[in-house]
Amino acid sequence: MAGGYGSQVMTMTVTNTPSADLAFTNLAYCSSSDLRQFSVPGSDLFLANVADSFILSLCGHGSIRDGSIALNAIQRRHARVSTGDMVSVSRFVPPENFELAMLTLELEFVKKGTKSEQVDAALLSTQLKRKYINQVLTVGQKATFEYHGTNYILTVNRADVEGQNGIERGMLSQDTYIVFEASNASGIKIVNQREAASSNIFKHKEFNLESLGIGGLGAEFADIFRRAFASRVFPPHVTSRLGIKHVKGMLLFGPPGTGKTLMARQIGKMLNGKDPKIVNGPEVLSKFVGETEKNVRDLFADAEQDQRTLGDASELHVIIFDEIDAICKSRGSTRDGTGVHDSIVNQLLTKIDGVEALNNVLLIGMTNRKDLLDEALLRPGRLEVQVEISLPDEAGRLQILQIHTNKMKENSFLGHDINLQELAARTKNYSGAELEGVVKSATSYALNRQLSMDDLTKPVEEENIKITMEDFLHAIHEVQPAFGASTDDLERCRLNGMVDSGDRHNHIYKRAMLLVEQVKVSTRSPLVTCLLEGPSGSGKTALAATVGIDSDFPYVKIVSAETMIGLHESTKCAHIVKVFEDAYKSPMSIIILDDIERLLEYVAIGPRFSNIISQTLMVLLKRLPPKGKKLLVFGTTSQLTFLDSVGICEAFSITYSVPTLRTEDAKKVLKQLNVFSEDDVEAAAEALDDMPIKKLYMLIEMAAQGEYGGSAEAIYAGREKIKLTHFFDCLQDVVRF
Repeated sequence: MAGGYGSQVMTMTVTNTPSADLAFTNLAYCSSSDLRQFSVPGSDLFLANVADSFILSLCGHGSIRDGSIALNAIQRRHARVSTGDMVSVSRFVPPENFELAMLTLELEFVKKGTKSEQVDAALLSTQLKRKYINQVLTVGQKATFEYHGTNYILTVNRADVEGQNGIERGMLSQDTYIVFEASNASGIKIVNQREAASSNIFKHKEFNLESLGIGGLGAEFADIFRRAFASRVFPPHVTSRLGIKHVKGMLLFGPPGTGKTLMARQIGKMLNGKDPKIVNGPEVLSKFVGETEKNVRDLFADAEQDQRTLGDASELHVIIFDEIDAICKSRGSTRDGTGVHDSIVNQLLTKIDGVEALNNVLLIGMTNRKDLLDEALLRPGRLEVQVEISLPDEAGRLQILQIHTNKMKENSFLGHDINLQELAARTKNYSGAELEGVVKSATSYALNRQLSMDDLTKPVEEENIKITMEDFLHAIHEVQPAFGASTDDLERCRLNGMVDSGDRHNHIYKRAMLLVEQVKVSTRSPLVTCLLEGPSGSGKTALAATVGIDSDFPYVKIVSAETMIGLHESTKCAHIVKVFEDAYKSPMSIIILDDIERLLEYVAIGPRFSNIISQTLMVLLKRLPPKGKKLLVFGTTSQLTFLDSVGICEAFSITYSVPTLRTEDAKKVLKQLNVFSEDDVEAAAEALDDMPIKKLYMLIEMAAQGEYGGSAEAIYAGREKIKLTHFFDCLQDVVRF
């Protein structure tokens, strides 16, 4: 039972209400001396739990003897007692937050017959609150009420307390949303229903998104509320006078794992309407002809029935379509020979916005591929509210991490060194699902420390479970974001690291980092493209990869031919386009197009190349990213003349020539490698004049093995040096004459 008892259970004698007019107050009456025992501390209320069935407000009356309680006929019937019977009564102290958010009352005449009445829900609600204010109402409870000279019986069908489930009673307040119902046979017609419920389409007066498990989506939710629900908060006559219709559909789209399904489910739960119907796109499909279309119609059947019987008083029906792109592809795009996908789109359009369009339906669709949907589905009147649920920013990531670690913190499982703010900063481009994965992974490390692989039956001491910052750092390394910087791929492009290889290389690196700064701060150049050209092996890819790593951009991706071996050119185009589309989802991104001539399938004989890939690249290199997004593209090539001939060079904003090493450059590199004696460095450097740095590393690696092998470890450890004669022998093997 809700609430508590401030005194022991009393046994009182049941008597009649002192007068007929007091029977319509829904109060119980007792003597003034007994009344004090039912006082609620800190208020002027007197509440009693009668027969453990319902809570009544008490009032003192001079005609009632001590030890008696006066109940009207309906109260006696509900408590199953008669006058003269003994009934158990105890003081009831309401708990905190006990006010009713929503109350559903069924109306019927006290004297049943052929009489018919029209009841204004707005006026009845106002009068009912004035007479029953601060009374506790319980599901199943009945009360008599006089309205405009007619006596009614009210039956409580639903009583919802804000933020609490399973409690079927609450206290009536001025903010309570009252819904009146009446059967068709009762002869009572309820009008102006929405007026009484003006601002109560939602179960709660305010929202705490974090308590709903939604983090980092406050702006998106505000946009959804304004577009889809603001008009439904107002009574029908307001929207009628404005000449507008309610939004019937919305589309949530964005990368996987960003919270689209979670938000749709929580929206459905927050609304005062029917429980949402959640449908996965493929579940609608059927192998039988016409069955798929019937499945779509069945989703709207309940809403149609309510619309016919209740009209504007119908509750809102929410239908949630997950993976809607699976069934609502652009008409004519599928070649299955059945046309079933086209029929689904047609059926859905008819139900949402057809001749007999429903006004009590809200369709929420979710997809990762908005581009696949039929355009007719996206126009106003259908899925007109389209909200992108993108990757969370740092503040959003902090909220998500707080949500997923809240219980750990409450139960003292989080270590004192945990810094969620730092974790939010480290997890750039992580989606909400990936952040949850990080928390799970970190927890697994903490739990694993408490287990012994030698004896898994050994009892676990819960108080020793502590999730540390180190666990989270391991988890971040383990759970990589789908739209993050591919650090491993970038590191593979510079296996030997980056060394000082001369002023010319340093100059290009500094210029490239200035481009990074330009993309970060400039509002006039959201797209910057840079081509690095030079001889094969001169360090172009390593330079671009280093800039990508040092930029600290959340999204850095390298596109190379080695990841697309054997693919058809149209598939390659789709892969390249997807990399750019993914980059547009991040606030700042770098894309490295490595060895562009290889991407174009260039062959010198002919020459031959893929025109489709060439045209795709030229379009992407000139296409501005979406508003608020910034993109830096690096390209590398050893065939500048060819790229110039096909027009790709013109697509790049700037071109830098990455040179081979001069003698003084090679000398700097050799000194840093420390594999030659000081007397031999000069001679070795002179021999390496005009050599690409990649070939230099290969030559050093060969020479470090020694004349008979096995010398590499000693040489790299500094215990031995490369012999100059052996170095020159290796040089002759590497250099082509």
